[in-house]
Amino acid sequence: MKDNLFVDVNDGSCSKKLQVVIPQQNKNADITTGASLIATGKLNIGASGQIELQANKIDILGECIISQGYPFAPRKIYPPEYIRQYLHLRPRTNKFGSLLRIRDALNFEIHNFLHLNGFINIHTPILTSSDCEGAGEVFVVTPNNNELLKDMKRSDISLEEAYFNKKAYLSVSGQLHLEAAAHGLCKVYTFGPTFRAENSKSKHHLSEFYMLEVEMAFTENIEELISFIERLIRTISSEVLNKCSEDIANFEATTENNFMFYASKPYHILNYAEALDVLEKNIDKFKTAYCNKEGPSKEHEMFLVKHCGGPVFIINWPKEMKPFYMKECVNDPVRVSALDLLGPNVGEIVGGSLRENDYQKLKARIPAGNTDLDWYLDLRKFGNVPTAGFGLGFERLIQSLLSINNIRDTIPYPRWAHNCSM
Repeated sequence: MKDNLFVDVNDGSCSKKLQVVIPQQNKNADITTGASLIATGKLNIGASGQIELQANKIDILGECIISQGYPFAPRKIYPPEYIRQYLHLRPRTNKFGSLLRIRDALNFEIHNFLHLNGFINIHTPILTSSDCEGAGEVFVVTPNNNELLKDMKRSDISLEEAYFNKKAYLSVSGQLHLEAAAHGLCKVYTFGPTFRAENSKSKHHLSEFYMLEVEMAFTENIEELISFIERLIRTISSEVLNKCSEDIANFEATTENNFMFYASKPYHILNYAEALDVLEKNIDKFKTAYCNKEGPSKEHEMFLVKHCGGPVFIINWPKEMKPFYMKECVNDPVRVSALDLLGPNVGEIVGGSLRENDYQKLKARIPAGNTDLDWYLDLRKFGNVPTAGFGLGFERLIQSLLSINNIRDTIPYPRWAHNCSM
């Protein structure tokens, strides 16, 4: 303007910006988009009714020399794929700043809910000798020093086994370790990074992601587990909606409805056979056919959510579709007491089950060649108790709540096949 320069300043604490009014005589040529500054002056109410700062002094902390390649211009909207090229600068963008604050709030509400319900946080290992579900999608961990490995190598082991005397992996799940803790502490959880070596370009998969895993001792029916999961997701969705409304408003217009979808819609329960019947009756609506070996696709899962009009628990799955540690259904040995919770935009966000606590049945189902689970069998031998638990994909939940198209835009520094920037 003729007499004043107007600058929007944001310190990252919220989505609102503070307008700073700088008299033209105090204008500094180094004030550009992306610069860091300290503004000193008097707060008052501007013509629009908003608080503004009438600055009498401006100090530039860090210049932003746009001509040298700063990638973001003011008032310009960029697609997520473009912003993702600049992971080191992405937190400065308005929408991604909101994402990080919402992510932090969800993280806090999860811990708060579990602590209020008597759960103890356990730090399960990131380095492990167990391939948990036996799917083989693991990263092998070895020191980046072949000379060290050669010095340590015995004649009966490979270089991959030299450091730990066995193969070690990045954890795909903390569940088995958490079960061991549950046998001593009853109600436990872990919340940390997990890793999957998948050659996937899917918008729903990452190589490194965060997972909430919960285990509860003395739990003998699937209904109790379902009730707990529903209470957890209802509570955290409601709390974050109330506390982060301004940041949520920076996303799609329907985003608030997604929070309400989880917070207030009825949660439906379908047996696997009932879900399959719904899909078969609507077979003409799908692009991909249903596969009995692989189970429902994302397309099928999201259809079931829309069909039911709320989050959907699918329970009592065919045994061959689920991992070895899931408990057989009473009077139905071909099925297991397992659940998947399906939500909008992404499909499955939670997977869980009763854990098999019959020693002989569990021993028979452990994948062939997995000789490192004797300790897991010991849990059924010494002071055995019935347990149940689940895993919640944190980024999947964020993706569902905020209607984010690609899961790579739900985490600060995404890793996927052929991409590990920074």
